[in-house]
Amino acid sequence: MSDNALERPEKMALTSMDLAKEKRARLKQLFPEVFTEGKIDFEQLRRVLGDWVEPGKERYGLNWPGKAECMKIIQAPSIATLKPARDESVDFDHTENLFIEGDNLEVLKLLQKAYFGKVKMIYIDPPYNTGKGFIYPDKYQDNLDTYLAYTGQVDDQGKRFATNTDAGGRFHSNWLNMMYPRLYLARNLLRENGVIFISIDDNEVSNLKELCNRIFGEENFEGHIHWRRRHNQPNDPTKMIGLVAEHILAYAKNKEAFKKSGVGKVELTGSFSNSDDDPKGAWASKPWKVGSDQSGSKYEITTPTGKKYNEEWMGDENTFNRLLEDNRIIFPDKGNGAPRKKYYETERMEEGQCATNWWPHDIFGHNQEGNKETESVFGVKNAFSNPKPTKLIKQLIGLSNAKATDIVMDFFAGSGTTVVSTFLHNLINKQNCRFICVQLPEPCDEKSEAFKAGYKNIADLSKERIRRAAKKSEEEQNGQLDFRGEGKLNLGFKVFKLDKSNFKVWEGDVEKMEDLARQLELHVNHIDPASGPEDILYELLLKAGFELTTRIERRTMAGKNVYAVADGALLVCLDKAITPELIDALADADPLQVI
Repeated sequence: MSDNALERPEKMALTSMDLAKEKRARLKQLFPEVFTEGKIDFEQLRRVLGDWVEPGKERYGLNWPGKAECMKIIQAPSIATLKPARDESVDFDHTENLFIEGDNLEVLKLLQKAYFGKVKMIYIDPPYNTGKGFIYPDKYQDNLDTYLAYTGQVDDQGKRFATNTDAGGRFHSNWLNMMYPRLYLARNLLRENGVIFISIDDNEVSNLKELCNRIFGEENFEGHIHWRRRHNQPNDPTKMIGLVAEHILAYAKNKEAFKKSGVGKVELTGSFSNSDDDPKGAWASKPWKVGSDQSGSKYEITTPTGKKYNEEWMGDENTFNRLLEDNRIIFPDKGNGAPRKKYYETERMEEGQCATNWWPHDIFGHNQEGNKETESVFGVKNAFSNPKPTKLIKQLIGLSNAKATDIVMDFFAGSGTTVVSTFLHNLINKQNCRFICVQLPEPCDEKSEAFKAGYKNIADLSKERIRRAAKKSEEEQNGQLDFRGEGKLNLGFKVFKLDKSNFKVWEGDVEKMEDLARQLELHVNHIDPASGPEDILYELLLKAGFELTTRIERRTMAGKNVYAVADGALLVCLDKAITPELIDALADADPLQVI
């Protein structure tokens, strides 16, 4: 039993269960976004459940033009797919890592069924809304069409991605409209004991916190980290206060579940010493007296010099005597001071508790370090704009307690630092955490060194950095690692790209007879002729709820090619001619599902 458990025993409730309170708590866990100041917003609850209600009486909360429309965007199903790109992947058939190229809103929708409640940790570094590098679709309801036009896959009909500037009149609203649906869908992907970390600067930190309170619930707020992003003092005469720090907001999916799963290890930021040669090692201390806003047990303590203190203490008298006997109580000021309890560096390392929300650059890295890391990979400066250092993200992964084969996700992948940090975390901790990252193929500036080096977009740059980081890790370990992760580190990744469905989608709202005739003609052959069997297979898997890294075997049954998914739980045959013999063979295999 821990000292804390001895100091503060849990009180037993002497009343029967408050059923209404219990149901409200369960509703809040399912739909935190429908609660405002502890009250249920029933109109918002109806919207969340698909029953549209026009905004009525205003309540306290974060509001902006377009907020109500966000729920329509969230609930609009995606008709897109993710197509495999074997030639850009590493060890496609064995890896359980994913790199997805595409607009993250559409991708998050596509991942809902297969990855609902499976992600342990999410880190994102979204656009900071500085008016420069913020890319968003100007018609959210046409997201897939917008994306296809943006990437040149369909003719541009005015749909585009653009930079958000303060001249548009809806500067903050546009940013919130971009973030709200993505965070809402991201929460669905988190496990009950999952956690999300979001980097942001001063421009939108207040709006982001209110937004996260709405989506994740105020009670699941874990902390506001201030990270010193640069090691030198800025020289900017336009600002009264030099900005050296950025913010990282941390929210749990369920704070109690996260706490029970254990907080991971991070490097300690406190100071420890061993002035009394304690055999248990270096220690620091904290007052045994309770704070002004706490209550404790009151009794008298006499110091070694005879001074008496009659106060409220952190634990009862028996607990104090036990700690005193164990050499865990000290009396400062040569024995005259009030008692303090020791806590050891080894304990804090094991607990992994982050001692402070101020994260200095010497422990957690800085932007210049991030720039040097990418420069060493590509041999050119400024390949990415201020990429995060691996030291920072590695610490966040550790803090999330991601382990074994847990999933780490980043849907604003940028330079790929989250992936490289996951490799490092796995290597150091002998884990095999998987990653899912999503990146828009945002074009590189034609004047940039990256573009001159042959990289046309950020997604290509990010994929190449991951390939090189994997190769470097492999070489540094002298062949001790392999790409298949069979008890060793998994360094491969499957690449998928957002695209229109392989199946021609029926447009049910046609009004004119000629439009209906065109629809009927298109659906005589309803599969896109440009789609290959593997394209179709992975769309079926994703929309049937199977992970994109599910094991797939090719089998021959009754002379036909059949894909056996998840050791035969699902059998898929894409042959045009289905025979009675094949049907009998499929039935004899006794799968859970056949397509």
